[in-house]
Formats: sequence, structure tokens, C-alpha cells
Amino acid sequence: MTRSVVRASAMDPDIRPGQSTELLKELHILTREGKLNQDSRRKLKQVLHLYQFIEKLLLELPADDPGRPVLVDHGAGKSYLGFILYDLFLKPRAHGQVIGVESRPELVEHSRSLAQRLGFDRMHFLNLRAAEALDCADIPVTVDMVTALHACDTATDDAIDFGLARQARFMVLVPCCQAEVAGCLRQNKALSLARTPLAELWRHPLHTREMGSQLTNVLRCLYLEACGWQVTVTELVGWEHSMKNELILARRTGQRKRSAAERLRALLQEFGLESLEASRFARLPGAPAETAGAAA
Repeated sequence: MTRSVVRASAMDPDIRPGQSTELLKELHILTREGKLNQDSRRKLKQVLHLYQFIEKLLLELPADDPGRPVLVDHGAGKSYLGFILYDLFLKPRAHGQVIGVESRPELVEHSRSLAQRLGFDRMHFLNLRAAEALDCADIPVTVDMVTALHACDTATDDAIDFGLARQARFMVLVPCCQAEVAGCLRQNKALSLARTPLAELWRHPLHTREMGSQLTNVLRCLYLEACGWQVTVTELVGWEHSMKNELILARRTGQRKRSAAERLRALLQEFGLESLEASRFARLPGAPAETAGAAA
């Protein structure tokens, strides 16, 4: 199959040498004439900026294993990230695979069709919710990287749970639309206002939403640290490009931090969120469901 690629002499500065122009057109990043409009340029910059973070992590993996790396992309949507990762990293190396997990069947079928047309044979797409992927036999028991780019609300938590269960070497998360914690804060607002002046931080509805989002990501980071992952939090792109801009990078060390688990539980208690431990932080060291020998 012949696939068009960008020639260096005519390459737009925001497009990498060797990128498939056919892919970029199919993703509606390039027009049919091979041009970038302003919205497409912004989208491409975001994906390529994220790719730079991911590439550095993937280069740490063994380069001589024909079955690796295994990348699982949760909430894949139209699989922008998965296709870019395959095109720039996996295709030149002729090994490894990308598995996209997406709940909308029409997007799964579209991605399968596109991968077939492009000859991206080591891309696979599963019509599953993120929570269902945990028990899916079509996904290898051990994976190298879990990604979740703007997976909405608790889908990011499901992606984290999947990464913990499959002992992923790396997790790359850009959370989106967190509502669960904000809902809990809203429900307990009257009691909290009477109990602590800290509740002023989420007394107004807008602050409730923003506080819920911030607290959600703080709890996620503590959870990852408690379970044996080293966490870095940074910006994905400038705020002028996207308000959903927090990038969480997690690297498995295997060294569980009891102090992180203690701080997480203290925050849950302080904000009246104890009910979330069983549903969102079930793998927390020292959790009731965990055997005593597994705690660090």
C-alpha cells in the first residue's frame, strides 16, 4: 500500500518529517489540500506535545522485545493519540502494539477501518467501557503504558485502576470533566460549612466544580504514589489552548508509600469523602479488602 508522507522540503513546521499525510487528513488535522487551519494546528500541537512526553518514557523500555511495547489507550475516542503514537514511534520500529478502548461502537469501527486502510496492522480497537477493560482477555496481562487523554469523569479512575492491576510501567493521564467529587462536596455542603471554615472553598457552585476537579487529581496522585508509582504533574500545553490542561505522568517503582495512603485517607475524612475509598481507592495499601501482607 502506498502512503503519502510529508516531504521535508514542503513540510509545515508543525508537522514532523515522515508523518503520514494520509493519516493527518483522515484525522481532519490536514485539509484535503494538505493545509492546516488554526483549530487543526492547535489540536496537532497538543497531541505532538503530549507525544514528546510519551516518547521519552517509551525509549526507556527494552528495544529488542518484538512484542513490546504494549500501549493501552482508554477513552480513545477517534484515537488521535493512538494513531500518532503508532505512526511516529511504533511504525518505524516494526514492533509493539496499540490497543484503543472506546465505548462508542461507531468510533471503534471507524478506527478499525482507518487502521486497515493505512496498513497499521498492530493497532487494535475494543468496544468496551474503561471499567470493562480490566477483565478483558483480549488485552495482554502485562502492559507497558496506559494513556487516557481527556477520558471523562470517572473513566480516568478506571484507567488508573486498569494500570494498577496490569502493573503498567507508565501511565499518562490528562483528566477531563471530573464531576464525582464535586457531587459529593455539593451533597455534604451544609454539614461542611457548619463543621469547618475550609468549606468556604466550595460554598459557591463554580468553586464547588473547580475544587472538586482539583481535589480529584490530588487524590489520584496520592493513590498512585501509595500504590507504588512515582508521579509528576505538569501542564500539557499553554492555558490559551485548553483549560483541561493537567498532565499526570506516573512511573512504576514498586515502592508503595504508606505516608501517601495516610494523607489520602486524611483528605477523604477532611472533605467528607470517606465513601469514595471503597469505590475509587480499593487498592490503597491497608484498605479493608486488602490482605495485611500486601500493605507496605
